[in-house]
Amino acid sequence: MTDEPQAVVTGFLKALEDLDVDRALTFAASDIVYQNVPLPPARGVAAVEKQLRFMAKYGSGFEARTHHIAADGNVVLTERTDVLRRGAWEAEFWVCGTFEVEAGRIVLWRDYFDWTTFLAASAKGAGRVALAGARTLLGRYKGRQPVR
Repeated sequence: MTDEPQAVVTGFLKALEDLDVDRALTFAASDIVYQNVPLPPARGVAAVEKQLRFMAKYGSGFEARTHHIAADGNVVLTERTDVLRRGAWEAEFWVCGTFEVEAGRIVLWRDYFDWTTFLAASAKGAGRVALAGARTLLGRYKGRQPVR
């Protein structure tokens, strides 16, 4: 594993995309702080692990489409579109992440995103699932023969 901050962050995000919590945690310092602003931060690797395992348990997929990444010393900034999936439901939303890396481990991970956009993306994903279900039911109904 490398100590180069940008490589640490990209390795971490790749592990999250693979839903590999154990591998993701190899990039985390024991005293990591993780925060989805404005929610309260998770402090320490055990608290972060709990959140990541929850995501992996209840989600069926995650994608971090990184549009821009920049490093200034040990600080790495990402501009990305995150995609959360659970079965047929999917939500895409813009995220700006700040990571601080010390000795090859992430000590701070803070994500900023617009909650309204996130909620709208969630509702859109739920609407797509409902529409697909309605189409399936309608197709079954149209395929039935009348009872005589």
